[in-house]
Amino acid sequence: MRFTKMHGAGNDYVYVNAFQERLPADIAPLAIAVSDRHTGIGSDGLILIGPSDVADARMRMFNADGSESEMCGNGVRCVAKYVYDHGIARKDELQIETGRGVLSLQLEVQGEKARRVRVNMGAPILEAAKIPTLLEGNPPVRQKLSAGGREFEVTCVSMGNPHCVTFVDEVTDDWVLRVGPEVERHPAFPRRVNAEFIKILSPREFQMRVWERGSGETLACGTGACAVAVAGVLNGLLERRCVGHLPGGDLELEWSAAGPVYLTGPAEEVFSGDWPQTF
Repeated sequence: MRFTKMHGAGNDYVYVNAFQERLPADIAPLAIAVSDRHTGIGSDGLILIGPSDVADARMRMFNADGSESEMCGNGVRCVAKYVYDHGIARKDELQIETGRGVLSLQLEVQGEKARRVRVNMGAPILEAAKIPTLLEGNPPVRQKLSAGGREFEVTCVSMGNPHCVTFVDEVTDDWVLRVGPEVERHPAFPRRVNAEFIKILSPREFQMRVWERGSGETLACGTGACAVAVAGVLNGLLERRCVGHLPGGDLELEWSAAGPVYLTGPAEEVFSGDWPQTF
């Protein structure tokens, strides 16, 4: 099976061209195997790029634990780069089908390669039942949560997948690595949740680390950065246009007054190879 390793701001996935490659009926074991950083290729998960009846291509995303997720902001940017660079659709604006629906992506092309991608992530979902969370509020803003021996306030947002945003004085390992896993599986989140820990630097900048549902800490999370931008506005901490500083790089966010959130950032191809497993 031919694969390509790609990343967006360090959020890395193994990508497979499902237009061409033969795949198993059960994708979960394959996602777990290729994602392993010791015995596999090493990644935050597996993303399949395949045919779509309604868009230029369809993206399916699997976390490192084999669970399928609805959406990945960094992942979909890399999908757009792959679709353009590999000749599936040579257009500066692409439509990609995801678990969130069909998204529009604008490509910045240099030297016949897509270098940066801006994606319309759609409007945030702010109804508690649709995020989903059992916490109160539509939107759930500054709600009390207890995890890891701490009680703190959180704001919940869905960008097609659920996020729990916590604003802290300092983003520490204790928050991310100890509290994060407990937040992910907290009873308040029936489908688990991505946990973001944020230090506000200015009304237009924030520092972010994330514990991702099904993958653990990652160097970046595109949907998470979008959720933080929305949560920052809802809490009066951020302007509608801001920059997120993540361990893997910077992401540009804009929550437009019309509703959609726009995410802009890099997309990089690292290497390609052959996975020896046959199906």
